[in-house]
Amino acid sequence: MPSPTVLLRGISIYQIQKFIPTKWKQSPTQLHCPSDTFPGAGDEAMIYSLVTSIKNLASQGNLFEAFRTFSFLQLSASPTDLIIHPTSYLLLSCTNVNSLLPGKQLHAHIFSLGFEQHRILVPRLVTFYSNFNLLADASFITENSNIFHPLPWNLLIFSYIRNEFWREALFAYNNMVKKGIRPDNFTYPSVLKACGEICDLGFGRKVHKSIENSHHEWSLFVQNALISMYGKCGEVGIARKLFDKLPESDACSWNSMISCYASTGNWDEAFELFERMQLEGIESNILTWNTIAGGCLRTGNFKGALELLSQMNSCEIHLDHVSIIIGLSACSHFGALKLGKEIHGSAIRNGFDSFDNVKTTLITMYSRCKLLRNAYILFQLDESKSVITWNSMISGCTHLDRSEEASFLFREMLLSGVKPSYVTIASILPLCARVANLQHGKEFHTYIIRRKELQNYLVLWNALVDMYARSGKISEAKRVFNSLTKKDEVTFTSLIAGYGAQGEGKTALKLFEEMINLQIQPDHITMVAVLSACSHSGLVFQGQMLFERMQALYNIVPRLEHFSCMVDLYGRAGFVKKAEQMIKRMPYRPSAAMWATLIGACRIHGNTEIGEWAAGKLLEMKPDNSGYYVLIANMYAAAGCWNKLAEVRMSMRDLGVRKTPGCAWVGVGNEFSHFLVGDTSNPHAQEIYLLLDGLNNLMIDAAYVSTVNLGLCEVLED
Repeated sequence: MPSPTVLLRGISIYQIQKFIPTKWKQSPTQLHCPSDTFPGAGDEAMIYSLVTSIKNLASQGNLFEAFRTFSFLQLSASPTDLIIHPTSYLLLSCTNVNSLLPGKQLHAHIFSLGFEQHRILVPRLVTFYSNFNLLADASFITENSNIFHPLPWNLLIFSYIRNEFWREALFAYNNMVKKGIRPDNFTYPSVLKACGEICDLGFGRKVHKSIENSHHEWSLFVQNALISMYGKCGEVGIARKLFDKLPESDACSWNSMISCYASTGNWDEAFELFERMQLEGIESNILTWNTIAGGCLRTGNFKGALELLSQMNSCEIHLDHVSIIIGLSACSHFGALKLGKEIHGSAIRNGFDSFDNVKTTLITMYSRCKLLRNAYILFQLDESKSVITWNSMISGCTHLDRSEEASFLFREMLLSGVKPSYVTIASILPLCARVANLQHGKEFHTYIIRRKELQNYLVLWNALVDMYARSGKISEAKRVFNSLTKKDEVTFTSLIAGYGAQGEGKTALKLFEEMINLQIQPDHITMVAVLSACSHSGLVFQGQMLFERMQALYNIVPRLEHFSCMVDLYGRAGFVKKAEQMIKRMPYRPSAAMWATLIGACRIHGNTEIGEWAAGKLLEMKPDNSGYYVLIANMYAAAGCWNKLAEVRMSMRDLGVRKTPGCAWVGVGNEFSHFLVGDTSNPHAQEIYLLLDGLNNLMIDAAYVSTVNLGLCEVLED
């Protein structure tokens, strides 16, 4: 029996004894024990029967009867090893049925009997306290035990991992090693997981060395943990070497390696490994399927993502809420409304429609598919709207250029007490630029300045630069740009595009040079902005040099949009033949917009031959944009080819294409006035048309508009 002076975390034996049930403190003679029911202490058969009963009752969760039987056992057996196993059964039962107080009482009894260091009871006590997340108690028991078996330490480390206390797990491992306790194949996976989660590569390497120096039997479980750890720490090459050296592998090995590639964005390798996995007939779990489908989504292969979900259904893999989100997101990106509705139905049948992230993805899907009414219904049905829900609905409105609805929702968001995040503002600002609603944009600018927590988000300042630049307020854009201490490629690209649109190509090029000098790597969007700036300013040589060197200098492979910029550059400058050659030698199929650019250039510079060739190619595409037909008609009218003009009109009639009436709106104060062609609904229509006629005459006198084109729109009307 330990001395009363021994302390357990500052508590004496006398204090601990208060937890011990009164019945346990009584002597055998004080207890009523019918002699005909319970024989004497020497009856071994009776002791065995009581132990068996305790085991059975404890396993069934009948804690009251188990403790009652345990009391009788103490009358029949002296406090020796005979009660160790029954005590262990009771501790396990307390753990399983979440009974904290009886378990603590049992711990106190164990301590009073002097069994607190027993090799069977210590792991049980660690498990018990860990189950209630009393990890300080579990740690104290483990670190003060004199057991040199790793089991208690493994249990403690696993408890830390379960609660995501990664540093504490590594600290416990260090203490374990310092005490001379050798880790085993159950210790390493937990410790390696902690290393991976906090990206502690140094500690992970130390554990790896310990594994190699140990004499434990080779374990696939440990090797999989090593692969996962190196992958999470960014050492994908080492992870792949370990994977390739495996003498045997399982689904976990493949899943871990695929996750490594996915976490670092190496999607091509992840896809290749997944294909190999399928060819070799290795079963993939739902996590791997979702990872690969999510990879397709990230790389723009939306159709591939949906095909994978279809394969999952074929393989009878039950889709979870992550799969549903991936499917809805894929539908959002290319407007697959029908399929999106089917996935929505699947979410309802499986109860996933109540998940917050599924709700927001559904709102996004319907708004991106131009069914804003359905998105708004789902939004209204959500009784506990989070900032993410509001962002999804506002983003849906901005995507469809519904500025008034977006502004209304923003005000409603503020009134409901939900504080907008930087994502909210970043989604609205581009809309202010697109619809030229500078007043709202300025209000948001003020809102950002007033809220200090928003001022560190560069994405907001980039959006402000873009908004002012797109609205033609290039000086305001430059002022915001100059105020920033940190800039990225988006900041520069927005201002370069703004200068380009204003015809200040040389300023745009100087800004591009400044960006390169600051070692900010341009992306493909930056190159579009720079080439477009050259095009609008007639800087043919500079644009040509940038285009020819963009791959060598900046590792940017020219895309269709870069070739479009070059066609526009040559066309505007009158090098129509070069524009034609550019289209013929590029490795992409020309878009309708590219043919229209060439046709416009041919009309301006009087090259009917190339213009007719381009017009034929555009008409073969049968576009539904009436503007393209007007452009072709203008070219034929300018060349006096009236028969060709009649053919264009017939094509429009056969294809059911009608010219969309022109629409414009003017901001006066805080309101916008909309105008359609021939619109007389405005109360000031008479005065407005008199003013327009005067402006039109001034434009004609200034040779700004060719008189031959006047009335062509009327010619194309039925």
